[in-house]
Amino acid sequence: MRQNTERRTALLDAAIEVLAAEGSRGLTFRAIDKEAAVPSGTASNYFPNRDALLLQAVERTRDRLQRIDAGLEATEKFGPSEELEVDLMRSLYRHMHDNRSCYLAVLELRLEATRRPELHAALAEIFAYNLRGSLDFNRQAGLPSDDLTVVVMFLGMTGLLLEDFTFPEVLADFDKDELIAELTRRAHART
Repeated sequence: MRQNTERRTALLDAAIEVLAAEGSRGLTFRAIDKEAAVPSGTASNYFPNRDALLLQAVERTRDRLQRIDAGLEATEKFGPSEELEVDLMRSLYRHMHDNRSCYLAVLELRLEATRRPELHAALAEIFAYNLRGSLDFNRQAGLPSDDLTVVVMFLGMTGLLLEDFTFPEVLADFDKDELIAELTRRAHART
């Protein structure tokens, strides 16, 4: 298999765009070559089969969606508070919106993973890692949420993104910043 890492990354980014636009059924080596604007047959030189492509696409979505932010620094500057959590959740929402096609590709990969155990295992590991990271960040930052509140906010944000990315007209009458603030407040209200 080819080793040009820049070309491989470009092909994986093209695969993500194809997944977002055409779904899993539209993800072919030919479609990837076209999206990446490379000669026909290029993708098949980099990926031995569809399963290998999907697993590497999972890793690439993880890399693209991984947030590098100053959350801990913000808690030191502004102090841990529910208001800071709202700001962090809004920042997460904007980050996902800035990477919309990547998030849509993850949704397609989730569905594909229900039929492919190897893909399921890879995604489950990433999602569990992300949740553990959120819990660890919350503890390190001294934020007021306990673990269950963090999980409730995690699930609420997942639902908000799913609805907003797939059927935006459903939430068209609602301000997303207000929804995020209310989600955070209600998650805290149980304690």
